[in-house]
Amino acid sequence: MSVPRTLDGFDVTAAVERMLDQPMIWWQAVGLFVEHFADWEQGWQESVGDHGREQKRVHALRSAAANVGAMALAATAADLENHLLKCLAGQEIAVPDSLRQDLQQSFRHTWLSAAGAWKSATPGSEGRLG
Repeated sequence: MSVPRTLDGFDVTAAVERMLDQPMIWWQAVGLFVEHFADWEQGWQESVGDHGREQKRVHALRSAAANVGAMALAATAADLENHLLKCLAGQEIAVPDSLRQDLQQSFRHTWLSAAGAWKSATPGSEGRLG
């Protein structure tokens, strides 16, 4: 299995450094990210309107994205999560639709980048992607 040195949407160098300079550990984490979040968008869409459920879904994505080095996705998720946390704390603010649109676009771009690389580098992985 070939581990890419670059991946669109990911800071591979920093992520590998956090994983004890073990590229294979990072690559395995990317594979888990691809599998685990394959249906994330649908579940997230279903949670919109319930700030508590949505915050948990967005938080999980933010954490996982940061772990694998998808820092732009993590930052976008953090923006939405911060708004949701304010709502949960009782602040009467609206969650701008643009935050959700930005997250959707960032997620799709990042996940597709990872899934495509994982599929092409991992023989027989087609059945595991969801």
